Amino acid sequence: MRDKAKDAAQMAIKRNDFLAKSYELFTTKNIESVSMIEVAEKCGYGTTTLYRYFPSKPILVVAVATWIWEQTIRENVERRPSRDFSGMTAVEILDFYLESFIELYRNKRDLLRFNQFFNIYIQSENIDPKVMKPYRDIIEGLKVGFHVMYTRAEQDHTIRIDETEEEMFSTTLHLMLAAVTRYAVGLVYIPESGFDAEKELEKMKMALLHEYEEQG
Repeated sequence: MRDKAKDAAQMAIKRNDFLAKSYELFTTKNIESVSMIEVAEKCGYGTTTLYRYFPSKPILVVAVATWIWEQTIRENVERRPSRDFSGMTAVEILDFYLESFIELYRNKRDLLRFNQFFNIYIQSENIDPKVMKPYRDIIEGLKVGFHVMYTRAEQDHTIRIDETEEEMFSTTLHLMLAAVTRYAVGLVYIPESGFDAEKELEKMKMALLHEYEEQG
């Protein structure tokens, strides 16, 4: 008699192996240039097995993006001074949030490169919204901590809230993610004498803090 729990565990291990090996390929190559055959070969399985877990390449690509961002967000939660931001002011939460992007540059440049390739790929493919939903849900989850910060600002007034929560979230997300991504993929001006990427990113962070911090 088959052990269903053992079978499920083995399937989960195999699925994660597909995701991890696919991620390795997708971070070193343009996603569009990686074939399902190449993924299967890297994992040591036939394409029939790969398609059993991921019926199409878009499904695999979105699953990889969801998987890696879930891991990264979980790790970032562990970095918090307190898991629910208790005892922190709104401006302290904003500082942590902005610093999280610089942490991506320090420790997750492969993820930033993948994210660049991923955005290009999903723009070029007509992917079913149902396929995209797990990834969209992960990104929407980022708003949870931001909402805590915005709500706390209404109480402690350490951040100005004359701008809507959605606008502030969009602005900070796009500016910081675009900046760390450009540095990670090398799309920056490089002076002959060199430059300090982290120092420049810290200046952007401080500029945003100054923009939103209540003055006086």
